[in-house]
Amino acid sequence: MIKSLQRRFIAIAMFSIAAVLIVMIAGINVANYISVNQTLESRLDMLSDNNGSSPADDPAPEHSDDTVPERSDDTTPMDSSDKPSSNGLTAESAYDTRYFTVTLHEDGTVYSINTGKISAISTEDASNMASSLYNEGKTAGYTGNYKYRVIAVSADSISDKAMIMYIFLDCERELNTLRSYFAVSIIMSIIGLLLVFLLVVLLSQKALRPVRESYSKQKRFITDASHEIKTPLTIIDANTEILEMTNGENEWTISTRNQIARLTALTEKMVFLTRMDEEGNNMTMLDFSLSDAVAETAEPFLAVARTKGLSLEINIEPNMTYHGDEAAIRRLVSLLLDNAVKYSSDSGSIRLSLQSGPRSKRLTVWNSVDEIDVGNQDILFDRFYRRDSSRSQDVRGHGIGLSAAYAIVQAHKGKITAKSEDGRSIIFTIIF
Repeated sequence: MIKSLQRRFIAIAMFSIAAVLIVMIAGINVANYISVNQTLESRLDMLSDNNGSSPADDPAPEHSDDTVPERSDDTTPMDSSDKPSSNGLTAESAYDTRYFTVTLHEDGTVYSINTGKISAISTEDASNMASSLYNEGKTAGYTGNYKYRVIAVSADSISDKAMIMYIFLDCERELNTLRSYFAVSIIMSIIGLLLVFLLVVLLSQKALRPVRESYSKQKRFITDASHEIKTPLTIIDANTEILEMTNGENEWTISTRNQIARLTALTEKMVFLTRMDEEGNNMTMLDFSLSDAVAETAEPFLAVARTKGLSLEINIEPNMTYHGDEAAIRRLVSLLLDNAVKYSSDSGSIRLSLQSGPRSKRLTVWNSVDEIDVGNQDILFDRFYRRDSSRSQDVRGHGIGLSAAYAIVQAHKGKITAKSEDGRSIIFTIIF
């Protein structure tokens, strides 16, 4: 149980940390992409505003030999011009922008191609790229390592046809940076998770040490108490038997023997639960006939149900085998049927079914009840839990039998659920 609790603690801690890391990495990379994309858009704006060319391509203004450009003060303008503006561009952006353009007629035929500002693409590749995008009707976006945009340009002076220009901006450097940053962030996050996992494993052992010690003391107390209780119970039972032999059986001796049986059953169940909680509970896992085990365990309850005015219907698929602890499975069936007999409504019904599926085996126990909340009733598997309506003198139980059934199913790596669909019945479903 402690190891199961530790594994659950580690899983929750790692899931929480991983979720936070995923959100942080996603946020940082998305923000980085948005920033880079805005800078690239600004570069495209610069090219678009200059009709598909860079301002650096414009000829510098000419000055006469005796004319000196005016300066407003003694500051150095180059220092301020190198600073990036709000759109991510600097004065040098016009000079380091790599791009090419393709001008098309309105019918899609190529009018001109300008690849003078890039060496990574030929005129033929540029023409094919622009024609493909034109045929697909795309006017903006990414294609490979290029970000493109379409602008309208002046009509052809010869044919007087309207024309458009595809501007392709080389983004390989920026995109490679984004990819590298994303890959590094993923790798570092994985390394960080591994380190955190090791720390959580080491620290969880220390954190759960008080729980482990407390649980160990609890198990030792239950085991010792059960042994201490058994001795006086045996003596009381022997004395009661002598009294019956001497004075005959009466209502007081019958009541005493019933209470002895209750206490004996309670101590046995508590010891059983304690053993089931232990890691490696020494169950003997073997192949056995599940159909025969369930049928043989359920058969005695036919008479029990009949004496209480209940009907018990048994439906078991034959020739089913299972790999598990046969004694524990028999005890599981006995606990579920005993619970059904105790808490069935007057003149009610009980149905036990065992069926096989493609990948699992399903055992169900259904019984009618006087009244119960509709929906999930898994709270019944909590130790010592009993509904208030069941705490009467007519129904005797400890609220521990279903806990033992739950422990058996868990030890066999199965799943057990309790559910009421109409508020007048309850069904326990076990899937192996």
